[in-house]
Amino acid sequence: VQLQASGGGLVQAGGSLRLSCAASGRAFSSYVMGWFRQAPGKEREFVATISGSGVTTDYADSVKGRFTISRDNAKNTLYLQMNRLKPEDTGVYYCARGRYFSTSFRQRDYDIWGQGTQVTVSS
Repeated sequence: VQLQASGGGLVQAGGSLRLSCAASGRAFSSYVMGWFRQAPGKEREFVATISGSGVTTDYADSVKGRFTISRDNAKNTLYLQMNRLKPEDTGVYYCARGRYFSTSFRQRDYDIWGQGTQVTVSS
């Protein structure tokens, strides 16, 4: 299984971006998926997670109300809609596949990671 993240770019504060993560392989709908990000000089942190069915989602407090995680299981694709972006949202965004059936904010609960896509928000 491979994950390919895309959609990053340079945007002004207050703008929007939509990230995508294309997954190869089978049974995409069986897996929890998540988005994480790493800002320059900081550790990678949790952003959002979604259950296999898409019914259950969870977000970091810093992005609640601004970001929306979703998935299209027919297309084997995960999304992250990012609105009202702030300079502190700048970083490399990674998608990841969960090991277990429950959503999680813990990085150790994810076993396959995409290569990351850069998001830069200018003030």
